[in-house]
Amino acid sequence: MGYAHEYARAVLHRGRVPMEPADHVVNWDDSPRRGKYYPHAETFALPGTEDLADVPVAPGLLPGSAGTTDADGVPGFGLTLLSAMLKDSYGLTGRRLGIQANTDLAGLPYYQHANWSRGTAGGGGLYPVSIHWASGPSGPLVPGLHYYDVHRHAVQRLLAGDVTGTVHEALGPDAPRAALDTDQYLILGVKYWQNSFKYNSFSFHVVCTDLGTLVQTWRVWARARGLRISPVLWFDEPRLNDLLGVPGEDEGIFAVVPLRWGGTPPRTGNDIRDVVRRGQGHRPTVRHRDAERSRTLLDFTALTDMHTATLEDATRHPPAGALAAAAPFAIRTTPDAARVPLPEPALPEFGVRRALRERRSSFGRFDARRAVDAGPLSSVLAACAGTGLVEDTDPCGPDRLTRLYVFVNHVAGIEPGAYAYDPDGCLLRLVVPGPQGTFLQENYFLANYNLEQAGAVLVPTVRTRTVLDVLGDRGYRLAIGTVGAVAQSFYLAASVLGLGAGVALGFDNVSFAERLGLSDTDESPLLIMALGHERPDPADFRHEIV
Repeated sequence: MGYAHEYARAVLHRGRVPMEPADHVVNWDDSPRRGKYYPHAETFALPGTEDLADVPVAPGLLPGSAGTTDADGVPGFGLTLLSAMLKDSYGLTGRRLGIQANTDLAGLPYYQHANWSRGTAGGGGLYPVSIHWASGPSGPLVPGLHYYDVHRHAVQRLLAGDVTGTVHEALGPDAPRAALDTDQYLILGVKYWQNSFKYNSFSFHVVCTDLGTLVQTWRVWARARGLRISPVLWFDEPRLNDLLGVPGEDEGIFAVVPLRWGGTPPRTGNDIRDVVRRGQGHRPTVRHRDAERSRTLLDFTALTDMHTATLEDATRHPPAGALAAAAPFAIRTTPDAARVPLPEPALPEFGVRRALRERRSSFGRFDARRAVDAGPLSSVLAACAGTGLVEDTDPCGPDRLTRLYVFVNHVAGIEPGAYAYDPDGCLLRLVVPGPQGTFLQENYFLANYNLEQAGAVLVPTVRTRTVLDVLGDRGYRLAIGTVGAVAQSFYLAASVLGLGAGVALGFDNVSFAERLGLSDTDESPLLIMALGHERPDPADFRHEIV
């Protein structure tokens, strides 16, 4: 049993036993930038995306829906599509200012504390994921390694020359074939300090959710256009750290995302072996360095230990079906417990880009005077239940990794209570009867939400211990990343349906496990996701960036 088991227990119990260092105070005046800064790297603007037609979001969010293809009829990325996906997911899309209940409200009118919106949710709004593009000969630019500058919507060339042989070597011979038959990759790193300055030891957990939210945005965006996003989580991480020129203790490499490039035929086995062979013995490395804004950087033992633990067996790709043992248990209710059928899930005509631009957290705006209809609740639940982190590289196979529970406060036609969601039967099964508002608010740590005012609060669970038993410590990234992906599906479905939404980590996980009858299992409540109508006529300022 590795260190990740100990860390998972500490996260689960942190509402009762604070994680060390318990006396950590955030120094906001010395906080890092929300993105890397390479002052001497050559910068190339990405194509504008305002003329790219939007496509319906439903095929990307609801399982079984069909998508479209790109303009040439060939499922594959081009520079304009890649630019649009980066902009819509992690680029800055606007500035928002509104009266709400979050604690940073007083500083937001000032430019240096401005709240810039993005399509993807981020833990604490810190966005520590760094996106690098390794482009080979089939790409539109001179082959090389580029960093996506979110603030300028541009790429910075960090290294010239084809490094995809190095990427292939890092992925290893056991990587899925689909991950090797291209020469275009997005490499997702996590700059730990960009999150740990605020969340200290808890930050490793938070950044794993950040990985999931970004990957899920890409999956929804790509599916709607008939494209595929399927990240690889197992690879030679130190080899890629060396390529990016960043120490592993400063920035972990969490995923490699192969991109199928439009009009490029798949590589043959000989082609792949030739690319790998060219990469062997060649050790390119980025010499540009990120200019850190913070004057004082702190180390956190639990974060360092988790990074080290998740490097173990990083190159050992899990076999297909490895996570069947970690599938959710059968729903545990009494034989006479109520079963509430839900309407068939459906989403209205709504563009992917529009859904991402309108995604936001509701921060204390919920209004219980308008109950949520059962139909929208059913659609949000279906979108969340159909979410996983990866596809053809997924060791889960067809097995679901998450279970969803619903605390119903104000939903039309459904009595208040705590329910388990049965996605196969499209129904709710009663676990705890009666009003849940007092329980929800007493076990939430912050003051930015009144959970009783939400129509419903969704809680995804994962059998974290079993995942770690099956996959080892590196499985923690997959388990928590999956929950992050669920959170992004939740936000997008709520956006499409015109409902307020808010996701939070600050709650007593143990109390929720006890409430749902999970104390004698390894099923861990990992997020709370509030859904409901917001108060009308908010006092908001909103400026869109094209």
